[in-house]
This record gives sequence, C-alpha cells and structure tokens, in this order.
Amino acid sequence: MTFESKSVGWRRSRVAWMKFLATRAVGLVVDAAVLGFAYLSAFALRLDFQTPQWGWRATAQSFVMVCVVHLAALIACGCYRLPWRRTRGSELPRYIGAMALAGAVLTAMRFFLPDVAMAHIRPPYSITVMSFFLGTIGVVGIRVLWRVYWVSRVRDEELLARHEARFDNSVARAFLTGRTVMVTGAGGSIGSEIVRQVTAAGAAKVLMVERGENVLYEINREMNTPVCVPLMIDINDQVKMDALFAQEKPSVVLHAAAYKHVPMVEMNPEEGWRNNTEATRRLAELAAAHGVERFVLISTDKAVNPVSVMGKTKLAAEQAIMSLNGSQLPPRNAQGSTRNTSFCAVRFGNVLGSSGSVVPLFREQIAKRQPITVTHPEMKRYFMTIQEAVSLVLQAASRTERAIYTLDMGEPVRIVDLAEGMIEQAGYRPYVDIPIVFTGIRPGEKLFEQIDVSEKSAYRTDMAKIYITKQGSEQ
Repeated sequence: MTFESKSVGWRRSRVAWMKFLATRAVGLVVDAAVLGFAYLSAFALRLDFQTPQWGWRATAQSFVMVCVVHLAALIACGCYRLPWRRTRGSELPRYIGAMALAGAVLTAMRFFLPDVAMAHIRPPYSITVMSFFLGTIGVVGIRVLWRVYWVSRVRDEELLARHEARFDNSVARAFLTGRTVMVTGAGGSIGSEIVRQVTAAGAAKVLMVERGENVLYEINREMNTPVCVPLMIDINDQVKMDALFAQEKPSVVLHAAAYKHVPMVEMNPEEGWRNNTEATRRLAELAAAHGVERFVLISTDKAVNPVSVMGKTKLAAEQAIMSLNGSQLPPRNAQGSTRNTSFCAVRFGNVLGSSGSVVPLFREQIAKRQPITVTHPEMKRYFMTIQEAVSLVLQAASRTERAIYTLDMGEPVRIVDLAEGMIEQAGYRPYVDIPIVFTGIRPGEKLFEQIDVSEKSAYRTDMAKIYITKQGSEQ
C-alpha cells in the first residue's frame, strides 16, 4: 500500500471517528429526552395526573440523577457501541439489562438513603418500577423504529451517484414478440435478467444456452415455462451450436456469455481470448450463415482504450462482429436463409450486484465483519443496475443501426465511496466498526474507465441516454 493510500485511509478514518462520536452524542441526548418523558409519565400515571406535593419543578430536578444513572448503565452495558440501524432481537437483552441495572441502583439508593432531604436523588419505588417499563419501551422502541425506517429506504440503486435510468421498452417488446431468441450465458447475472425480460416481452421461444449446470438449473426453475428451453451447451462447441441454429432458427441472438473478471483473464490470457473473442467470432459467423436477423454482443466499457487482457478480448470481439456487417456468408444448408444479419455491440459499465463484482464481495466481507478491500482510494467505475443494462440490450436489439451502443451512465462512482455506503447500509460505521484497507491496483486495471458520449465521440439517438459510438460503427 502506498503512502498516499495510507494517508487517505487515515484521513477518512479520522473523519469517521469524529462522525461516530457526534452521532453517539446525539444518541445520548435522544435517550435523555426519552427517559425524561418516561420518568414524568410515571409520576403522572402514579398520581392520576395530579400535581405532586413537592411540585413538578422539583420532580424534574430529581430526574437529573435518574438520567445520569440510566445513561451510565447503558454505557456500561455497551449499548452505545450498537448502531441503531442494526438493532436486532438478540440485542434486546442488553438494553433490558441496562435498564434493570439502573432500576436496581435507584432502588438501592432509595433503600440506603431514606432521609426525606435526599428525595431529589432517590425516586419512590413505584416510580422506579414504572420508569423501568416505560423507559425500556422508549429506548428500545426508538431504535426499532429507526431500523424500520432505514431498512425501508435502503436499495442498491441508492449507491449510484445518479438516478436510475428508465426506458420505454414498448419498441423492444414489439420487436421481440413472437420471435425465437437465443440468449448465451443465460445463467449469469445479465443473461438471466435478459431471459426474464425477453420472456415477459412475449418471445415465442427463448433458447437458454449455458454451460454451467447449476446456474442453468436455477434460471430454468425460476422461469418454469415451456417457452424457455434450457440448453447445456458450451458456445465453443461449434458443431453443437451449428446444429442448434439449424434446428431452432433463432431470429435474434443476445450474446452475454464471456469471461469478465479482469484479474482472472489477466492470468489466463489464452483462455480469455478463446472464449471472449474466438467463440464470439465463430458464433457470429454461424448467426450470419443461418440468417439470424439481429445479433447483439454484450460488451464492456473496458473495451475503450483497453489495457487489460479482458478489455482487449472484448474489443477484438466487437471488431470481429462489426466486420461481418454487410457480408453475405453462404447458408449452412439448402434450407438456409440468405438474410443479411445485422450486428451490434452494447457497452456498459459495472453492474450492481452481478456475480463476481465488488458489491457481492463487499457484502460478504461486511457479513463476516472483515476489512473491506479497495485497490486504490481514487479508483472509479461506472455502475448500472441490472435492469438498466438489460433495458439497453433490448433497446439495441430492436434498433436497426449496425453500431456500438453506449449508455450515458452519469458520473463514475468512487469504489471507496461505494464501500462506505454499503457499510452504512448494513448499519455499521466505516473505519469504526469495519475498516477499509487499500491493497493496490491489480494487473490490467485502470483508475478510470474512458466512456465518452460527447459529440466528438458519439451520436445521440432518439432513445433517452443511448448513444452510438462513432468509431467502429456504421450507419
């Protein structure tokens, strides 16, 4: 870890501790108010809302000692180390124990200080008992209500530094209705969502091509419809894929199968090239030979000025399919179509919650109370929700341009900010409950991805936030 990373981590840790102390101070004030209300309510109930013989002012003054005892008990029992947003049933005994301890101390004070002159520091037994019940309900209740409020507003989308983009998918639905659609990588995060939305759009048949047995089983079990056909085939098996095209005659191919993890592909470049580039090229050639109407490649922002092997394999895959636009490959058999296939690619950034991305990793680390690992404090990435990504894919499928599409994804998100947000969403405090450590940039990674939708690099389409990259596209 560099000196700069250590310095940034120390500054953020200091700010986090200051924020923590400030919130604890607010918590003390809130609890004091709740306990004060409980104490005065106990007097009002005990005296049938009549004025005590020593007056309400003296009663309020006597609360000072009561409050000090209760807050000291809550501190001693560790209640202020527990974040309100994570209040759980298993923690209730700690709060109840703290309130019982305070009641026991006040009862002992009443017993050992019977002198009436000491009344301002030792409330009556009945008031102590009633305050225990009312105070416990108030202290626990306010934490539970805060947890309910917090959980109700927590969504993955709130981690984005922008509003989630919404699309009018009516054109895509009209295009897909009644068609046979092939989805490769159908068990992956993107592929499975494509299957869901294509099925909902009214496709006549969805060919779910996936080599992973478990994930194919899961999406097939979820869909549970004869419209979706599970096909455990590796797209690298050209013979089987050729036979599948010949038998099913899909009119649309949505190609999501790929290796996508930068470090893994960096360590296995030959396999990355074989699966991401060569398999895509052969699949595209089969699609053209069998008369597929529209072929959509799921690409990545890492294909822009790539430095990683994964980015280079995806850029090469884009170039391979775009080179087929306008070509007329001979049909594979006598019944083959001579339709001219339209090829396009769709680039987008990281997908929130997709398998292998930082979000599931951070969630796992948070669940285990392990330090969150971030490569660099200035590492930034563009993020999309799965719904946004798939909407873009289906929009691209319904269009006619033979182009590389890019979504305007707003401003990139700093990974360290994402980590802090997820820790807070889970009800913990960054750098206080869960530390964040910087591990250094890995081979093949860039600090920033270079998506550009300005006029110099892209054309605006008539669909909101969808652009056509000038380089590599044909109109």
